[in-house]
Amino acid sequence: MCGTLGVVKVAVIVVAAGSGTRLAAGAPKAFVPLAGSTILEHALHSVAGMRDEPHVIVVAPAELVDDARGMLSRVIGRGEVVAGGATRQASVAAGLALVGDADIVLVHDAARALTPSALFDRVVDAVAASGAGAIPGLPVSDTIKRTADGGAIVETVDRSELSAVQTPQGFPAAELIAAYASAARDVTDDAQLMADAGHPVAVVEGDPLAFKVTTLWDLRRAEELLRPASATRIGVGTDTHAFAQADAPLWLACLEWPGERGLAGHSDGDPVAHAIVDALLAAAGVGDIGTVFGTSDPRFAGAHGEVFLAEARRLVEHAGWRIENVSVQLIGNRPRFAPRKAEAEARVSGLLGAPVAITATTTDGLGFTGRGEGVAAIATALIAR
Repeated sequence: MCGTLGVVKVAVIVVAAGSGTRLAAGAPKAFVPLAGSTILEHALHSVAGMRDEPHVIVVAPAELVDDARGMLSRVIGRGEVVAGGATRQASVAAGLALVGDADIVLVHDAARALTPSALFDRVVDAVAASGAGAIPGLPVSDTIKRTADGGAIVETVDRSELSAVQTPQGFPAAELIAAYASAARDVTDDAQLMADAGHPVAVVEGDPLAFKVTTLWDLRRAEELLRPASATRIGVGTDTHAFAQADAPLWLACLEWPGERGLAGHSDGDPVAHAIVDALLAAAGVGDIGTVFGTSDPRFAGAHGEVFLAEARRLVEHAGWRIENVSVQLIGNRPRFAPRKAEAEARVSGLLGAPVAITATTTDGLGFTGRGEGVAAIATALIAR
């Protein structure tokens, strides 16, 4: 029994061989970028923070074994990488073949990338003290209904008897290896195989940070949790253009407005696009529209707003920032903006790769906009590292 051992040898199998179909991020889940690293690298940092030094085994897709080996080397500097199988159970079995003389094995899903190192230690301590399996879990807070086909409610389940289990799941090594060798069915939970083999498993206190990255929403949540509080900036920009004296097309929010009087300007006079550019450049600290797109530069004579927005986005991203969202207030009597609001927002959002909200208002006849002499726009941009 592990509880009788003076020095406990621990192996950690990090399962990173899943395809991540539900995440739909264009790569196996564990290799998807997360806050400047990958999901797998964050998971390995959790292992690296354990109190005692474990033997680390990463199970990766066959085609990404070399990539995983590089990540393991950078983060921990030791350990092994093996190709996974067609199922999670097959992948864990591949990892178990490399645990050597470990007394305790922890099996951890790389997708639980933010799991605190202390949770690994808690599981190890529980297995070492009891000589039996231990898995982390959290109380279920939602009311749970058991339903039949078609969604009809059959009964309300007593949630006081339920736990939402997490990883790492820990077990005496010899018992887990034997349970896998004798497995009569394929399961997605190591504790279930141990129970099938007749071994007790207890639930220890889990951690909310050990949530599993399964969907894009989960990925976004993980990014928000990893983002330093100081890694966001806000910029404000304004732009004003008078209506042109001669016939000219009106360009507003990167759309042409047939039949409307155009605006005067060195370029197409689009105040929405220009205000956004100033807001973005100010937020990133990379200049303003006058210095980056000077009126003396013939390249921008008559240029449309999309040219300015694309370059502003490039400068912001080159400086290490990502556009989070933009809000614009358009001020003027004309054109009537509401009928094309959704079209304008979709157009500008597509150019910036971020949500853009555009609203319009008047000044009740006051000032140059109220007199119908021109149009103004005020933009606020949020960017993040």
